[in-house]
Amino acid sequence: MIKAGIIGGAGYTAGELIRLLINHPETEIVFINSSSNAGNKITDVHEGLYGECDMVFTNQLPLDTIDVLFFCTAHGDTKKFLESHEMPEDLRIIDLSTDYRIKDESHDFIYGLPELNRRATCTAKRVANPGCFATCIELGLLPLAKHLMLNEDIMVNAITGSTGAGVKPGATSHFSWRNNNMSVYKAFEHQHIAEIKQSLKQLQNSFDVDIDFIPYRGDFPRGIFATLVVKTKVALDEIERMYEEYYAKDSFVHIVKKNIDLKQVVNTNKCLIHLEKHGDKLLIISCIDNLLKGASGQAVHNMNLMFNLEETVGLKLKPSAF
Repeated sequence: MIKAGIIGGAGYTAGELIRLLINHPETEIVFINSSSNAGNKITDVHEGLYGECDMVFTNQLPLDTIDVLFFCTAHGDTKKFLESHEMPEDLRIIDLSTDYRIKDESHDFIYGLPELNRRATCTAKRVANPGCFATCIELGLLPLAKHLMLNEDIMVNAITGSTGAGVKPGATSHFSWRNNNMSVYKAFEHQHIAEIKQSLKQLQNSFDVDIDFIPYRGDFPRGIFATLVVKTKVALDEIERMYEEYYAKDSFVHIVKKNIDLKQVVNTNKCLIHLEKHGDKLLIISCIDNLLKGASGQAVHNMNLMFNLEETVGLKLKPSAF
């Protein structure tokens, strides 16, 4: 049985992670750390877990009692924690923040996109979980990068649900603002662009074009729906073959012949991809649940790989019928 700890247990991603782990047949949660909620029941914050979890938040850190530690912390806090605490040598770490996604010589974290770095993740001690937008967009482009086809600027429009902004209320997540509304934010400057480029360059060393990424805030709670446009003269049936071949061994990415919609992936760990050709333009539609495939579901997927489990264990989730 894998013994797990969670730091930063009060947010949306932590709530989803707890839900997944308490129903995971090979995992036991040992502690859920939240200094602001210490002593309170988990269900005082994550009310959807009534009847499933009777644990309480703690401000203690019994790191020597666990096998894997998940960080569901604010960006910057994981790095501060690791710099100020001594970690047990064999403790595996999965970080859901941005702190270690960009590779450099200062750390040994593996970028945890299984469809790109499965083999490295299987032997890793430390994994940086990808960003939600990055996951959705990268999965839409990886097969093209493998075939060295990303040689002109890429246009991306993607809309995300309000949970992507985190649990702390803000002006743009308030219901009366978000409902029946949408807006652009961080156009061309979103923080996930750097990790997307890093991943594409890993497969296509010559990759050196712009990703013109326009993110939108949507008026729904969860999910990411992205449309990507790439110029190519390659025929659609050949491109579909490339995608099917690339994802042939991946359990959660599915190439769908007919048009797709967001509800098909919400509450699942799936990524659905639909391809269309319009003249010399390839339209790629990619969608995921931002809290699952884009965060906590992917973190559990990475844990399964790190502990040599079948990758779908605890992640066979089904979307709502409506």
